[in-house]
Amino acid sequence: MRRRGWRHSIVKRKHVRIALFAVSLGVLAIGAIFAYGRSGSAAALTNAGHAIALGDITETVTATGTLQPKNSVDVGAQVSGQLKAIHVEIGQNVSVGDLLAEIDPTIMKTKVEASRGQLAALRAQLRDRQSQARLSEIIFERQERLKRLRATSDESYESADASVRSSLAQVDMVQAQITQVESSLRGEEAMLDYTNIRAPISGTIVSLPARAGQTVIASQQAPLLMRISDLSTMTVLTQVSEADVPFLRIGQRGQFSTLGRPGRQWSGALRQVLPTPEVVNSVVLYTALFDVSNHSQELLPQMTAQVIFIVGESKNVPLIPKSAIVRKGRANMVLVDRREMGTEVREVSIGRQDREHAEVTRGVAVGERVINRPTLSDR
Repeated sequence: MRRRGWRHSIVKRKHVRIALFAVSLGVLAIGAIFAYGRSGSAAALTNAGHAIALGDITETVTATGTLQPKNSVDVGAQVSGQLKAIHVEIGQNVSVGDLLAEIDPTIMKTKVEASRGQLAALRAQLRDRQSQARLSEIIFERQERLKRLRATSDESYESADASVRSSLAQVDMVQAQITQVESSLRGEEAMLDYTNIRAPISGTIVSLPARAGQTVIASQQAPLLMRISDLSTMTVLTQVSEADVPFLRIGQRGQFSTLGRPGRQWSGALRQVLPTPEVVNSVVLYTALFDVSNHSQELLPQMTAQVIFIVGESKNVPLIPKSAIVRKGRANMVLVDRREMGTEVREVSIGRQDREHAEVTRGVAVGERVINRPTLSDR
């Protein structure tokens, strides 16, 4: 009897454990169903609609641009010769008139010295001719007095007169030669001065292809020695698609960030839209220009700019997601969630738009809900 009762007790305990395990599974299943029901209800509530609220919206035109200095000068050589010395380096700041480089001045100096010697000889010749002319005038005046007294012959008088005229002509001729040589000398002195290459503007040396010792030949093509750029003002050259060009206006505000500093914003006013487009892969692009101050010189040539032109702004207006709008021909349609009354298709008027939202000017009111990504084919 005892052995039988013992076995019966063991079987009973096993049945209790099985029952408790089954109850636990049931509780977990109910909890999972309850949790799933709550999750499904939350999802249904989220997808039920998007409430229309007041907000601010900015309509923009986006484009990609490149930074260039507004004012740059390519410095070349106006005379031929060997580049004797270069006094600047890339990145160096220079002022107007600073000595940048020197070309061997030997040939130019020789020409200047020869012209100066020729000019000195002509001036001495001029003084001699002027003395001869003065003597001829004195002789003529004496002949003129004698002629009045009838104490000289006509031949002597006429010879004295011709001598005066010839002497004065010699003076004029030498003076003309002096003028010619002086003109040539000024040109040669200028060419000599051009062997000292000076900065035409204040700025930064951004390019320096020349090397000391190379020979430059200015008679064929003005050789590029270096480039100076004024980095205090940069120009953004922005390529804008033909579809967005009508929205641009001179003086319109443009702002941009660079790839290296996406969180930093620079801004300027639109200066010009170039009339000649560039076609890239069958896409017509126009170049829009606006300037920005760069006194800190954080912006450098050839940097890429992510540009936004501000087309217009609206404050405190009803906004809806663009994903809630469906185009039906020329009409903009939305599906309004009326809760227990179902849904209603409405036509709305749209104002300004950005990437995510649109200003709605007619058709729905603040507080109403619109379905996100609706399907209106069955409505």
